[in-house]
Amino acid sequence: MQTIFRGKHFITLQEWSKEEIDTLLDVSYDLKRKFAMGLDTSYLKNKTAFLMFFEQSTRTRNSMEAGIAQLGGHGNFLDTSTMQISHGEVGKDTAVILSRFGHGIACRNCVWEVGNKYLSEMAKWSTVPVMNLQCDLYHPMQGIADLMTIQEKVGDMKRLKVSIIWAYATSHKKPISVPATQALLFPRYGMDVTLAYPEGYDLPDWVIKQAKENAEKHGGSFRITHNMEEAYKDAHVVIPKNWGSWVNNKSDKVVDDLLESYRNWKCTEKIMSTADKNVMYMHALPADRGNEVEDSVIDGSHSIVYDEAENRLHTAKAVMTLTMGGK
Repeated sequence: MQTIFRGKHFITLQEWSKEEIDTLLDVSYDLKRKFAMGLDTSYLKNKTAFLMFFEQSTRTRNSMEAGIAQLGGHGNFLDTSTMQISHGEVGKDTAVILSRFGHGIACRNCVWEVGNKYLSEMAKWSTVPVMNLQCDLYHPMQGIADLMTIQEKVGDMKRLKVSIIWAYATSHKKPISVPATQALLFPRYGMDVTLAYPEGYDLPDWVIKQAKENAEKHGGSFRITHNMEEAYKDAHVVIPKNWGSWVNNKSDKVVDDLLESYRNWKCTEKIMSTADKNVMYMHALPADRGNEVEDSVIDGSHSIVYDEAENRLHTAKAVMTLTMGGK
């Protein structure tokens, strides 16, 4: 078990070894048990985390705010539109000052070709851990919660058939960070991962290359299909979720001809019936109900979305405990 985490940045799980991720999961389970029993977990007493948001949030903001409070510390919510960032202050200056004021900086910035660079710049200058609350490329907080949820449900994840599937949605042009994170992480645990999407919604070439290397190294598999039905067939876990065509089209327009041509990419009871009889439906939420998924599926017996969402709390607490207060 790896035990040295204090001050370690949490920008992408790709930069964390499998042994470190295993420790993170172990701590998450411990914190979840103690939360269920009402036991004190004030491991970060009197410590402050600055929570910077360039975008809206429900699960991420509240898991972090509730989490730091349950750890005995305090979370400062920072709407970046009310900070000097809105007047042009650079990431370096913000990071240096906030890291002198407290013990951790967490940031969500999903602007395409900006977010990850901004977080990396902050990490370069911060003297405290910088935690990624979602950027244009990665969502490690969601990824570790997804991994924990799957492990809870099935135990041994080797050869588990998991399908990450693009789905039609019109709510907003969503980042690629969730499917990219899952595609990189799941093969490291020996899963057989299928990435399914219509042509035009590609993930970056380097994500695909690294996912395949992760699979080869850890005994899993990774493949791509542009056939939705193929992705659902006999799958043990399905994760139908929209992401934008950012790699091929940098426009932030939500609805276009390409999107509308794939309205049939929707998670329905009919297509779920082609998966394994015990298939589990997952989604990072919020789901675009009626577009991405039928209510009868997300509210049905195969859905584990609320367990998945709850684990955002326990994994967030584990990240903060280890990086802000660990050895």
